[in-house]
Amino acid sequence: MTFKEALTTLPQYILPHHSLSKMMSKLTHCENKAWKNLFIKQIIKHYGVNMNEALEQDINAFKSFNDFFTRELKPGTRPLTEEHNAIACPADGAVSQAGHITDGKIIQAKGKSFTATDLLGGDAERAEPFNNGVFTTIYLSPKDYHRLHMPLTGTLREMVHIPGRLFSVNTATTNSVPGLFARNERVAALFDTDTGPMALVLVGAIFVSSIETVWHGVVTPPSITSVRNWQYQEKAPVLKIGEEMGRFNMGSTIIVLFGKDKAEWASNFTANQVVKLGEKIGHTLA
Repeated sequence: MTFKEALTTLPQYILPHHSLSKMMSKLTHCENKAWKNLFIKQIIKHYGVNMNEALEQDINAFKSFNDFFTRELKPGTRPLTEEHNAIACPADGAVSQAGHITDGKIIQAKGKSFTATDLLGGDAERAEPFNNGVFTTIYLSPKDYHRLHMPLTGTLREMVHIPGRLFSVNTATTNSVPGLFARNERVAALFDTDTGPMALVLVGAIFVSSIETVWHGVVTPPSITSVRNWQYQEKAPVLKIGEEMGRFNMGSTIIVLFGKDKAEWASNFTANQVVKLGEKIGHTLA
């Protein structure tokens, strides 16, 4: 952690994370045409958003800033890998970390880690299938496409909503806040796949007004004080590789977990690598 990173991060400890996020939610869902168009224009200009990829390119057509932020892409913009046993990238973004879950620990940044048990809500039994498996953490910046898609075909087994803070998830905070991704509010979806259990963890962040999934709708808000979960035993949703599974209303991070000897990342799939939805990031082993 550098001195600059510390200065960026320390004020976040005292900020009212959820109150600020509620305020941002009101602003991003405001349908005042002048306000939302100004907001959209500023984000496009500041972050260099590529609107040529968007299905809808007229900013006047978006009901709100959030409608723009969760915009669809043109069909064919993100080709889905067709390689046998390939794992598809679940999002546009940049790889924060990728590697092995060693003795239950997941690398966050140099010198910092958290446990899979803490990430998945403190339930050791829920985390056990991923011990000594592999993980990746992908960060979505404001310019990225903010819908999340399936890395593999899977049957939903459980969804868990885990309470927490809402620290930023940018590089400075990731390098500074211990156990960041296991401290922030998050939604974990656990799937059964042909290669074994797979967890997709959608991590909230400051100004992330909500997280939603295609089978449930909006999961958060409301914010909560204790873990809540949903079991899917009868008529469990089945989502195919490449299908949309959820979205961030404002940006954040997705973490993917697989079990021991079940998956392997591609050799070029490493920290700081820019990735695109649908491309091959690894392959299954089982």
